[in-house]
Amino acid sequence: LSTPYLCPMQIQGTHYRTIWTEPGEPGTVYTFDQRLLPFEIRIAALKSCEEAAQAIEQMLVRGAPLIGATAAYALYLAAREAPPGVDALPFLREKAARILRTRPTAVDLQHAVRRVLDTVEANAWEDSASAALQCAEAIAHESAAQCRAIGVHGLELIRAHSQSKGGRPVHILTHCNAGWLACIDYGTATAPIYAAHDAGIPVHVWVDETRPRNQGSKITAFELLQHGVPHTVIPDNTGGHLMQHGLVDMVIVGTDRTTRRGDVANKIGTYLKALAAKDNDIPFYVALPSSSLDASLEDGIREIPIEERDEEEVKYTWGMEEGKLKKVLTMPAESPAANYGFDVTPARLITGLITERGICPASEAGILSLFPEKRGL
Repeated sequence: LSTPYLCPMQIQGTHYRTIWTEPGEPGTVYTFDQRLLPFEIRIAALKSCEEAAQAIEQMLVRGAPLIGATAAYALYLAAREAPPGVDALPFLREKAARILRTRPTAVDLQHAVRRVLDTVEANAWEDSASAALQCAEAIAHESAAQCRAIGVHGLELIRAHSQSKGGRPVHILTHCNAGWLACIDYGTATAPIYAAHDAGIPVHVWVDETRPRNQGSKITAFELLQHGVPHTVIPDNTGGHLMQHGLVDMVIVGTDRTTRRGDVANKIGTYLKALAAKDNDIPFYVALPSSSLDASLEDGIREIPIEERDEEEVKYTWGMEEGKLKKVLTMPAESPAANYGFDVTPARLITGLITERGICPASEAGILSLFPEKRGL
C-alpha cells in the first residue's frame, strides 16, 4: 500500500519508533518511559530480561503491539543471559513464563513470545541471541507496517465522511491511547486520523482522559499535539453527551484482544462508548493489527482474561506542580478501590474492524474474509 500521506511519528520534530536498538550496543534495548509523559521525555535503557518484564508490568511501556515487541526484545536479552555451553531453549522457556505473567489481556504478548521461541528452536542456531534479536526486529518492523496499512484503509472512511459533510471537520472520538506510543509507529486507532490530517482533511479529535491512568489526556493528547492535529480532552463520561448533541461523527478505538467472532477487549470504558454510539447511530470502529486477533477464543465476555491492577492507580494520581511530578491522593485512603483494566465490547455494537488488510464486519465471517489462515485455529 502506498500513499503520499501518513508521515511517521515525531517528537519535537525528530522521528522515533517506540522501541529500538543501537548499532554497537549489544544487550541494550531503548524505549520511552511513558509513565512520565507528557511532562518529561525520558529514554529508558533496558539491559536485562527482568528489566524488560518490569517495564511491561509497571507500564513503562504499554499498548498491545508495543507490549508484544517488548516481550520479544526481552527474550533477546534473556538469550544473552543464558549460561554458556548449554542449550539456551529451556532457559528461554523459563524466562518466557515470567514475561507471560506481566499483562494477561494483550494477546500480542503471547504471540510474540511464541514466535521468538519457535524461531530459536527452528533455526537451532548456536547463537540464540542473534536469532531472538532478528525475530524481535522483524516483529517490530511488521507491526509498524501493519499500523501504516491500517491508516491507509481507515483514511478512506474519514474521507468519505468528510465529503458527506461538505468538507466540514470530521469529529472523531477515541478512548485511551491507541497511537504510535502504544505501537511501534503510526498507531492503530490514530493512524487513520493522522493519515486524514496529513491528506488535508479537516479533523478534530475528542480525547477521553481515560481514568485511572489518564493515557488519553497524557499520551494521546501529547501525540496529537506533536503532530498538529486539532483535539480536545474530555472527561471520560462526556462522550454520550457529545453524541446526543451531534458533536461526534465516528468513534475509533484500539483493542488488546479480539476474538474470532469480533468481540473486542479494550481499555475499561470502551463498552460504554459503544453503547452510546449505538444509541445515537454513530459508527463505532475498532482498529487492530492481526497480531491482536485471538482466533482461539469465541465469546469475549466469558473467555478474555481481564487484568485487575493495583488499587493505588485509582486512589492516587500523578501531576505536575512547580516543575515537579507529584503523587496526590484523590479519595479517602481507607476506602477500597476496584481497578479493572479492560472491558469487552460485543461484536454486535461494532460497525467494522479496520485492519492491515482492509475493513470488515466484526464477525467470524468478516474476519475470515480477510484472514482465512485463522480458520480452524
